[in-house]
Amino acid sequence: MDRPPRTAKTVAILALTQILSWGTLYYAFAVVAHDIARALGLPAAAVFGAFSWCLLVAGLAATPAGILIDRHGGRLVMAGGSLLCGLGFVLLSQARGAAAYYLAWTVLGVAMPAVLYEAAFATLNRLFGIGARKAISTITLVGGFASTVFWPLTVHLNGSAGWRTTYLAYGLVQLLLCMPLHLLLDTPPRPARVDKQAAAGADFSLAQALRHPAFWKLAFAFSANSFIFSALSAHLIPVLQSYGHPLSEVVWMAALIGPMQVAGRIGEMRLARHLRPQASGTFCFAVLPGAMLALLFWGQHQAAVALFCVLYGLSNGILTIVRGTLPQILFGTRNYGAISGALAGPALLSRAAGPIAIAALLQFNAAPALLFSLLLGCSLASLLFYLMAVRSAAPAAATAR
Repeated sequence: MDRPPRTAKTVAILALTQILSWGTLYYAFAVVAHDIARALGLPAAAVFGAFSWCLLVAGLAATPAGILIDRHGGRLVMAGGSLLCGLGFVLLSQARGAAAYYLAWTVLGVAMPAVLYEAAFATLNRLFGIGARKAISTITLVGGFASTVFWPLTVHLNGSAGWRTTYLAYGLVQLLLCMPLHLLLDTPPRPARVDKQAAAGADFSLAQALRHPAFWKLAFAFSANSFIFSALSAHLIPVLQSYGHPLSEVVWMAALIGPMQVAGRIGEMRLARHLRPQASGTFCFAVLPGAMLALLFWGQHQAAVALFCVLYGLSNGILTIVRGTLPQILFGTRNYGAISGALAGPALLSRAAGPIAIAALLQFNAAPALLFSLLLGCSLASLLFYLMAVRSAAPAAATAR
């Protein structure tokens, strides 16, 4: 007889491995990228292009990873992802040329959707069904500290031992810590637990979801947001400086983003009993245009920059939870992994394209007004498509409640 999955144990494991996986896979790269370029004799475009390629591969691998978790649970899939991560980091630490460097990022791209948020959310869904919302919120809250931990840690390791030793150490973290922890996850009951609420409502197959108009509207909304956030993650500091603000003030104001992400997630957790995921999504999509307007019209004022950072952080923090919970409500829990993986694919492609596209735009015209006009249009489009997605999926959502 299957034992019921243990929520506290599962949340503790996934919260820790999310910090470690996001920190090593995503945040460390920005610190070491220029050192890699010098060591390998590659142009910066080629070095950053490999990371974009990694995100493209992750987008293609997201749906298969979700299908595997739907069928078998997250235990073996996430452990396998950690194994691939470890091997990818070892390959990266030993790369001596462009071919080996790109091979390493290809392996890491295959691993990404098996260890990051989408895999954790699908694992929680497989174990707890529609009751996974609180666990998802908790994990995203803890995971929000990945940059806080790994930016300074990577600076220290890179400065004292170099980027090769840093990535070798991160490979060992994946192999010796994350993989054993993922193997401690509970095996989901068979047959899969399905809530009466979800069973009574919409439980789409992947094929049915792909034919539903709400899917593609939601995919576009998530993709537009991913484009904005990835573009600004790469270019925000120099763009804010172009308004005439000193670097020290820009860094201080940008530092508000991380705490506001955490604050947004705490607020969502506290209000979860009273707010449906659709309402949380409406808030995070709606405040982003306000953030863009603040910079577009008043970017030369410090108060406007601070307001932008507050709204931007709140939106990004809550959106992570919405990405994890909304597919359950709109499309059901039985094939959640496959559907959320398919939704994540276009967003990962947009995340890969954002920094490159904005770099080209800034080379053509470095005026911040043009940039934030474009991003304002993207944010308004994402809000519109989100509202259309929720509205067109309203019958399914009503039956799933």
